[in-house]
Amino acid sequence: MAQLGLGMASLGRPGYINLGHGQDLKHDYSIESVRRNAFKVLNKAWQSGIRHFDVARSYGRAEEFVSQWISDKSITPHDITVSSKWGYTYTAAWKVQTPEGVAHEVKRHELPVLQRQYATSLRHLGDHLKIYQIHSATSESGVLKNQAVLEFLGRIRQTGMLIGLSVSGPTQSETIEEALTLEVNGERLFQSIQATWNLLERSAEPALQKAHDHGLKVIIKESVANGRLTSRNQCPNFHSKKQQLRQLARNHQSTIDAISIAAAMNRPWADVVLSGATTTAQVESNIMANTLQWDEKLECQTSKFVEAPTDYWHSRAQLTWN
Repeated sequence: MAQLGLGMASLGRPGYINLGHGQDLKHDYSIESVRRNAFKVLNKAWQSGIRHFDVARSYGRAEEFVSQWISDKSITPHDITVSSKWGYTYTAAWKVQTPEGVAHEVKRHELPVLQRQYATSLRHLGDHLKIYQIHSATSESGVLKNQAVLEFLGRIRQTGMLIGLSVSGPTQSETIEEALTLEVNGERLFQSIQATWNLLERSAEPALQKAHDHGLKVIIKESVANGRLTSRNQCPNFHSKKQQLRQLARNHQSTIDAISIAAAMNRPWADVVLSGATTTAQVESNIMANTLQWDEKLECQTSKFVEAPTDYWHSRAQLTWN
């Protein structure tokens, strides 16, 4: 069974696409308030046994917050795994709603961006940084064919850092397959893969199994689909599925989100499943997945929720920053 980690996408900035994000932050978006909330969630995660924390340069102040928290708690590099990502630059200027034409984050998979962001990540996280990943690698960005980028990542790997990539979108599988073929100096470059897998979007499963078979560390993100696999999902098209998930949760004295996370944690090829919790209450609910007894009946009952990848990613694209 995979271990539970904590993703910092919703904890390092005032705006995010999780359902009810503003409500989680009580609509108090000052840097200090967001920092206090992040520390509360980090403490709850640590107390709950979580030891893997995932950040990115585009997650606002997430690296800074994790660095400060690690320092405050005097956590040694031996006791924690921090993974980070490069390729997106945070451009929202600490605003929930950006001016028209201004994105919350901008994607640039180029060598100068890698060099700048890697230096910044190292400055914040030092020896606690164990995995460095391309953020949302796709064929469209051309990053997997950028020899200068790949060679620089190869040099980072020589320092002992694990090199990985995260993938997103309906072509996750194709990107994973391509990544598995890449070598630098005669050895496979990538040692970890972070991908979306949840009860609604399972399309990357064969490629993730292959990555696991090749020895890559497999990290699952978006296991509750940005809140769509929680009681917060009020979409009429999800009503029937939510009722079924609610009944399963009652039957197992659990919660919808814990059922969803447990499904991901019980993939035989998964190593880490990231919680996207924004509050301590959500951490408490998420960690119920650790004690949920997964069996063939639950597997069968939850397998029917899957959507077509194009439908899933279209719905995700409609989520608003809040």
